[in-house]
Amino acid sequence: MRHLKLVHSTEPEPAMSVRIAFASSDRKVVDQHFGAAEAFVIYELAEDDARLVEAVQFHDSDIAMDGHEGKLANKIALLDGCAAVYCNAVGASAIKQLLVAGIQPMKVSEGMPVDELLCGLNESLKAEPPAWLAKALRPKDTGRFAAMADEEWTE
Repeated sequence: MRHLKLVHSTEPEPAMSVRIAFASSDRKVVDQHFGAAEAFVIYELAEDDARLVEAVQFHDSDIAMDGHEGKLANKIALLDGCAAVYCNAVGASAIKQLLVAGIQPMKVSEGMPVDELLCGLNESLKAEPPAWLAKALRPKDTGRFAAMADEEWTE
């Protein structure tokens, strides 16, 4: 696996930002099935900006569809901190594991441009973001009721 992680700039972090992953072999379009993805690009999305923060490319042995669930776990761990992953397809087992990790799987048509998806997400941040994005943007409560709040408990 080759993993490029960009160093954070010295500029202050945006008040509202979220990380989004895309399964892409060329870093330009979404063209991969999640489990067999050859590569991911990860962007940090803020209200008026999106910047590339990571790029990961896997070896052939890392992506072989041989039924080993451990390969999914490794990919999901790599996406830690991402609110969503865009891909062309994703299996039921991967969906369950992604959701448990707090990552929303998003299925899009093959060849969908990453820039276009990022622009759409930027627009939804300004208007009304989908529920998964709004939840990812909420400040993290580390208090004693944080787990119940994440599960949306009510009295």
